[in-house]
Amino acid sequence: MSKRKLIQNIAALTDTTTIKVRFSEVDFMQIVWHGQYIKYFEDGRESFGKHYGITYMDVYNNGYMTPIVSIDCQYKKPLSVEDEAIIETRYINIDAAKILFEYTIYRADDHSVVATGSSVQVFLNTNRELELVNPQFYLDWKKKWGII
Repeated sequence: MSKRKLIQNIAALTDTTTIKVRFSEVDFMQIVWHGQYIKYFEDGRESFGKHYGITYMDVYNNGYMTPIVSIDCQYKKPLSVEDEAIIETRYINIDAAKILFEYTIYRADDHSVVATGSSVQVFLNTNRELELVNPQFYLDWKKKWGII
């Protein structure tokens, strides 16, 4: 295992949340439409932010925005109406001025993996300029959780 991968694994914070699939989230085949999984990742990020004290509004109130610049999803098994799903969101620590999450979505009744993925967010200041250095509030957040 590379040194970078080892550091990432040690510094990972994890949150889980559950959702129940609604009728409006399925397609004509009666399975969750593929784009909805990206929304489920968002649900995971929002839950993570509340759990660990780094919500979108916390970021914004510190003078930054964190748009998604990359998102990836691998579909394993379908979900259907009224399935309950568990969204596991893992924060992956990196030195760059980015926020990296990995996701696993499980079907609650049998704990089978239905999707995995990842996302990358960057920091923009109030002028919507890319920040190349981690903002101080973010470094303070990392210190609070023992990441650095």
